[in-house]
Amino acid sequence: MKFTLSWLKEHLDTDASLTDIEEALTRVGLEVEGVENPGEKLNGFRVAKVLTAERHPQADKLQVLTVDTGAQVLQVVCGAPNARAGLVGVLGTPGAVVPANGMALKIAAVRGVESNGMMCSTRELELGDDHDGIIELPADAPVGAAFADYADLNDPVFDISITPNRQDCMGVRGIARDLAAAGLGTLKPLDAEPVAGEGAGPEVKIEAPEGCPAYYGQTVSGVTNGASPDWMQRRLKAIGQRPISALVDITNYVMIDLGRPLHVYDKAKLSGALTVRKARAGEQVLALNEKTYTLDETITVIADANGVHDIGGIMGGEDTGVSETTTDVVIECAFFDPDHIARAGQKLNLTSDARSRFERGVDPAFLEDGIAIATRLVLALCGGTASAVTRAGKLPHVGITTGYDPRLAETLGGLAVPAARQVEILESLGFTVQPLDGNGDPVDLDRGFDMLRVTAPSWRRDVDGPADLVEEVIRIAGIDNVPSTPLSRLPGVARPTATPEQKLERKLRRTAAARGLNEAVTWSFVSEAEAAPFGDGAWTLANPISEDMKVMRPSLLPGLLGAVERNLKRGAPSVRLFELGRRYLAEAERPTLGVLLAGAKRPRGWQGVKAQSFTAFDAKAEALALLEAAGAPVANLQVMGEAGDVWHPGQSATLRLGPKTVLAAFGMVHPSVLKAFDLDGDVAAVELYLDALPGKRGGTGFMRTAYTPPALQAVTRDFAFLVPDSLAAGDLVRAVKGADKAAIVDARLFDVFTGTGVPEGQKSLAIEITLQPGEKSFTDEALKAIADKVVAAAAKLGAALRG
Repeated sequence: MKFTLSWLKEHLDTDASLTDIEEALTRVGLEVEGVENPGEKLNGFRVAKVLTAERHPQADKLQVLTVDTGAQVLQVVCGAPNARAGLVGVLGTPGAVVPANGMALKIAAVRGVESNGMMCSTRELELGDDHDGIIELPADAPVGAAFADYADLNDPVFDISITPNRQDCMGVRGIARDLAAAGLGTLKPLDAEPVAGEGAGPEVKIEAPEGCPAYYGQTVSGVTNGASPDWMQRRLKAIGQRPISALVDITNYVMIDLGRPLHVYDKAKLSGALTVRKARAGEQVLALNEKTYTLDETITVIADANGVHDIGGIMGGEDTGVSETTTDVVIECAFFDPDHIARAGQKLNLTSDARSRFERGVDPAFLEDGIAIATRLVLALCGGTASAVTRAGKLPHVGITTGYDPRLAETLGGLAVPAARQVEILESLGFTVQPLDGNGDPVDLDRGFDMLRVTAPSWRRDVDGPADLVEEVIRIAGIDNVPSTPLSRLPGVARPTATPEQKLERKLRRTAAARGLNEAVTWSFVSEAEAAPFGDGAWTLANPISEDMKVMRPSLLPGLLGAVERNLKRGAPSVRLFELGRRYLAEAERPTLGVLLAGAKRPRGWQGVKAQSFTAFDAKAEALALLEAAGAPVANLQVMGEAGDVWHPGQSATLRLGPKTVLAAFGMVHPSVLKAFDLDGDVAAVELYLDALPGKRGGTGFMRTAYTPPALQAVTRDFAFLVPDSLAAGDLVRAVKGADKAAIVDARLFDVFTGTGVPEGQKSLAIEITLQPGEKSFTDEALKAIADKVVAAAAKLGAALRG
């Protein structure tokens, strides 16, 4: 919400400084995002008069001017076609900076002739688009005056953030009311004298009261729709609004000034009664933004006998809009239901200043005053004759009445505010306050009271009970005055409050960081295109922040892939990311840890080292290390396929505890997925499914087991087996290790060989087993018995000792 200081003072009688106003706005909950004075960038630009204009001796299109600045006469070279003796314009003196291009003016020679500044156009000063000539001011403009002061441009512009519950502050008057309540001045009375019209008003019918409960209309005949006055144009331009015509500017001005959206129809383009109804399926309307919208039965529209002319409360139609030829108008001042407006805007993906106000909830009791103020402005600026006001429908009642105990300010808000001061604050904000005695009967304020009966004004539909009244009192009394009170501490030693899940996540974060991974935090929402490679999403938002955040992520990988893509495109040679978050599946939210490895695993070096990329084995190493940190029985895990369509076939797998419990998926991401994220090269990834990890039995898991080294030295034995190509090495290792669980404490693959001496269709797998004796050393017979068990276990998988 933007407004100028002079605009604020139209409603607030105050002598407060700019700094005091800024601080008060933030203090009462209207956060100031910025204050900018457009006059500051015009320092060094003055009103000046051209005394003489002579042709440049070296250029046909240039003139040499003598210019009176009020303090001295300067020589200026100018190429504007309208430069002439007697013209009063704007001169930028040496040292001034041209707002349009940032050029610092200085004394310079132009084609051999000295120039001491520049006569300026409106475009160069960012005051308009005209660049055909220099600015021409009235002949009586004060020569030598600062141009910013002469043009009333030294008017600071406030940009404040309005929270969704403060619909009353979507107009300058609402902001002035809050500042007056905060003690920064007095709220000026609003002149809303109704216009005594002649003749019947426009014909209006309401067929959809649920979308538009009340509609007021008034006709003004014989108007002249020219340009709006300079004071109105200056204020609209200062806040970024483009002046269009007097009639359109009046509606925009009233909307920003009073928070009351309006619409003006060209009466000559209407046929029959204005009808508030639901759109028919397939009806279309060409809106004022020059886009055509297809409507359905849920959208409230304003139509006549010829069709739809207005998307009610959101945007008017092009075919009944006013123009310079308009002579008769119908002014619309209506109340549209906030919920209907919000749903229609979302469905049409259409935003407007009117929608932003109606969906928050405008003041329904302001229709009478709103149409009176708008009609008076039209008559004052465009002339004409007004009709009577047509009042269709019934105004909804807004503004609750509730009992309020002033002691709540301290017990609920933490600040003791005298009851009389609370009454003063609430009344200054527009609330009606009636003191009550202990029996609930009205009493005078000065005679003492026990309770208050408070009625919220019609513009405060956000107030719903005593707690909201406490908020109003505290924010005006000053939330900075609420004392800081420490919470009482319970006696004794504090107990740990972290849950096992939180402890696990902390441990995984530390482990991942220690392994050189950088933590990423990505959005829980992704676009439909990003979710598609992962089987789409089970949950789609009805009201997304944007189309790029429409689906709840089915995996952590889309967000991480997007982060990898951004980093690689910005020149990062290697990206190693992890994220702890939730996947959103049809049945539940699943806690997950995702890891992505991309770019160069190792850079090239002068010693002949070639650059290396990440492989599926790097992903497997990360998965096993993280699972081990999480307490999973890594030694018992099985490596199995079927990681999913997102993964590269043959270069990915799952880690399972048993055939059904999948603890992790790892490997290379499928090339088609990488293409969808505009990634080149290989990307390795891991997904750990934290909810699938087996829980610890007993204890908290913080105590380490006692260190008990074996008394006897371990023994190793090597076995080489010929196995079918299709047999996974992990299956063979697991079978060998389980051949004698009492003696064999470890088994690992140390060689894979194919080629000479190995039959076609087979491969040689060499496994080292570690045997740990217990109370006595192994005898030869014992070692042979264990070896026989190993060979027998391997034979069950089709393996045979290699000769």
